[in-house]
Amino acid sequence: MSHQSDLIAEDIQAYLSQHENKQLLRLLTCGSVDDGKSTLIGRLLHDTKMIYEDHMASLKTDSAKMGTTGEKLDLALLVDGLQAEREQGITIDVAYRFFSTDKRKFIIADTPGHEQYTRNMATGASTAQLAILMIDARHGVLTQTRRHSYIASLLGIRHIVVAVNKMDLVDFSEQRFNEIKDDYLAFAAKLGLKDIRFVPMSALEGDNVVNRSENTPWFTGQPLMEILETVEVSRDKNMEHFRLPVQYVNRPNLNFRGFCGTIASGVIRPGDEVMALPSRRTSKVKDIVTFDGNLEEAYIDQAVTLTLEDEIDVSRGDMLVKVGDEPEVDNHFNANIVWMTDAPLETGRLYNIKLGPNFTSGTIKKIHHQTDVNTLEQNANPSQLALNEIGLCELTLNQPVAYDNYPGSHATGSFIVIDRLTNITVGAGMIAGQADKASSFEPVSTEERERRLAQKPAIVGCGGKQATSLALAVERALFDHGKTSVVLTEDNTGDADDRRRAAQLLSAHGLIAVAVNLGSDVASASVSADSEQEIPAAVSQLVQDLIRSKRI
Repeated sequence: MSHQSDLIAEDIQAYLSQHENKQLLRLLTCGSVDDGKSTLIGRLLHDTKMIYEDHMASLKTDSAKMGTTGEKLDLALLVDGLQAEREQGITIDVAYRFFSTDKRKFIIADTPGHEQYTRNMATGASTAQLAILMIDARHGVLTQTRRHSYIASLLGIRHIVVAVNKMDLVDFSEQRFNEIKDDYLAFAAKLGLKDIRFVPMSALEGDNVVNRSENTPWFTGQPLMEILETVEVSRDKNMEHFRLPVQYVNRPNLNFRGFCGTIASGVIRPGDEVMALPSRRTSKVKDIVTFDGNLEEAYIDQAVTLTLEDEIDVSRGDMLVKVGDEPEVDNHFNANIVWMTDAPLETGRLYNIKLGPNFTSGTIKKIHHQTDVNTLEQNANPSQLALNEIGLCELTLNQPVAYDNYPGSHATGSFIVIDRLTNITVGAGMIAGQADKASSFEPVSTEERERRLAQKPAIVGCGGKQATSLALAVERALFDHGKTSVVLTEDNTGDADDRRRAAQLLSAHGLIAVAVNLGSDVASASVSADSEQEIPAAVSQLVQDLIRSKRI
């Protein structure tokens, strides 16, 4: 919804043009539970006249039925839309609201304060340029306040507004405000946050939200809305290093071949020499094509199509950069990962990795440390990361990718981790730099093989008149259960001694050996069939026993 303006009635085209060219600010509210995040957003919408009449009528009805503010309007209900949120008076999911003033457009994300919904807060923070960190004046800096501050700094949010809320409940005490300010600055110094502003307010009553409050004559700073309208964010963008992740190759006919994508950083002009990564082939930009016509230059966040003077091989997932200003190209790097699912992160397990338009797979080889976000202490070499935990991890991908460190370029330095079976996003990563090359050549351990193959090694002996057919059926059944096995017969391994040695070698390297006519002293499980009719039941029973007893 947009702000009210006389231009709407006088000249709608002029109004739309003016509105389209306003700068957009993405922000989020975060902080501990019940600090007033949703109420603040509701107050911003209310005081800037961003609420439709039917919404206001509905809000009055809902406030009477399930409000938590007595006879006053419960403005938090404007964004707490889930039934569970309204019943409990808390925020669970991330709610986005658009509004504008005559100076700027805003997309504001309302994120939950509860610890178990930290992953939702990280989701809202991933696109934000400014964070409003709510602190209850009665309780001061809490554990979740520190947690959200750390996540905000980790995700590269450069502007923090600390809103000391519910000042009406402490009689607008300047002393209390300064105590909280000093406590927070002492913690924030460890995070390297630079642009931090403090505002004493009452979101419920509207003090210092849109207009300056008479209740805080001692406060000489800006009210919240004035900060939002004037904070300088254009300088945060990386205009120096050109990066264009290729999302689509446009080939409508034989005479046109363009590479489409949104510029992640930097500026490009026709005639600039560019390099395609990871192939490192070079060419020059011929044209910058858009729907509205060709451009003389294009810059960060613009969606464009580049045509090149030479026919070089560029595909989706590749990156176009300027020659002499290349990012890292490697399959081995360190990254901070926020774990976002109940099942813990497992080192050595194969995950899908999506970095921009590039889709590949890889493993988390090692967790260097897990950060206690309450104290910023680092727990070295943990065995796993649990839900909502954050750790510095070492990743190895199955193919080289072009990347930047996250602080320098968010778009080319971030990725998501996807479970290969469920296709659920299980983690969010921010690249921290190259990994130690010396550690990448350590011998592969038995535990690493088990995690990569998702199985335990075993030797299965198959006997009877139908031993060969039985072994092939066992391999198929194991394959259908996601297990990797190899069939050993007289044809591919020779005599019984050779099969025994081959079976032991395969099992030593994490595989399941299915061997024909092997001695029972070697096999960890045995099965036999003298006719084809016996094979299905024998195989079914064997596989059930192996899985039930967790021998594979």
